[in-house]
Amino acid sequence: MHDTGAATGAIADEADVIVVGAGPGGSAAAYHMARHGLRVLLLEKTEFPREKVCGDGLTPRATRQLIRMGVDTSEKAGWLQNKGLRVIGGGVRLELDWPELASFPNYGLVRTRLDFDDMLAKRAVEAGAVLRTGVNVTGPVLDADGHAIGVQAKVGPGPLVEYRAPLIVAADGVSGKLPLALGLAKRDDRPIGVAVRRYYHSPVRADDDYLESWLELRSAQDPQKLLPGYGWIFGLGDGRVNVGLGILNSSAAFGKTNYRAMLSDWLGTTPTDWGLRDEANAGGPILGAALPMGFSRVPHYTRGVMLVGDSGGMVNPMNGEGIAYAMESGELAAEVAVQALARPAGPERELALQGYPAELKVRFGGYYRLGGVFVKLIGNPHIMRIATKHGMPHPTLMRFVLKLLANLTDPRGGDAMDRIINGLTKVAPAV
Repeated sequence: MHDTGAATGAIADEADVIVVGAGPGGSAAAYHMARHGLRVLLLEKTEFPREKVCGDGLTPRATRQLIRMGVDTSEKAGWLQNKGLRVIGGGVRLELDWPELASFPNYGLVRTRLDFDDMLAKRAVEAGAVLRTGVNVTGPVLDADGHAIGVQAKVGPGPLVEYRAPLIVAADGVSGKLPLALGLAKRDDRPIGVAVRRYYHSPVRADDDYLESWLELRSAQDPQKLLPGYGWIFGLGDGRVNVGLGILNSSAAFGKTNYRAMLSDWLGTTPTDWGLRDEANAGGPILGAALPMGFSRVPHYTRGVMLVGDSGGMVNPMNGEGIAYAMESGELAAEVAVQALARPAGPERELALQGYPAELKVRFGGYYRLGGVFVKLIGNPHIMRIATKHGMPHPTLMRFVLKLLANLTDPRGGDAMDRIINGLTKVAPAV
């Protein structure tokens, strides 16, 4: 069911769960909850289809979550599949195929967010969730004990309306308006990144079997000068490419750089026939977004509200990937919510809901701690230069790095690389 209308006032318990935000995390949560029989109200402030900045390139980790939502990921269904990651740096160009694993597919995907988010919201609706668009949630409705029992929202020019449910999922992205209203501010001791991207028409690069990552960015104005951050180029399969760069807060240049000018400066070094130097080939403006990493907002459950995806700072510090973790946390939130709502309100239900942050910590806490160390290291240009120069010529080492950065290992069994990475994440203290 799809409904753009508003509630006419507070309606007690009109859903089992209210999900705020119909991005990948919110739609995944709504889909899995509805599939388990919960009455789900999915509230989205914009209208579909709508543009988002990051996430057109998906790793096998995100691909697995799409398959778990019953999405057809074939090329016939409009996806561009990719074999792996092409890494460029230190004078070396290396093509690394996605690993062959029992736990993950061996291909990644490309699709613009304009299509992608709309498709996932539709999957949630097909599973039974009620989607209301044009609903801008402004904050929680709290009971006398400060426990969330619903949300307030602005719908059109009229007065604020209320929606009620015993459980709320905050999937409202980087801004995290809902968790902020509960006093959950971002942690300053966690990594954060900024990414900017632009579409270009480039028939030469539009169809590519690999996502491409540039570990070194040179300046067109001064070819000897290394720009901060890392870049990417990958085809969208429709005559266009997604080109962008990211920079982390461990870099001295973070917050002091004109990222849009830096993107243009780097693209000035690319081959002329790619068409990325020519403003006439640009398919829209340069857009930017923040990447909240490594559990930058906690706790992930408090007072009737579960945080999913970017709202809980779940972007992978190792590679800037957010969609896979948004969708995984959405599915986990659903599993916990189904069990919790089968219990009476009060201590029994709260005990079940506390399982959500506990399981997130087990799954990602140690890995994100390693990610924090990684971010600090690569923020140092000297260390990054040495790592690129000495690591890139060794394909076996780089395959290990790919598994680590993309978080692609088999949890049980697997090869020696898997066992080393899994061991490291277990011994690292969870964030």
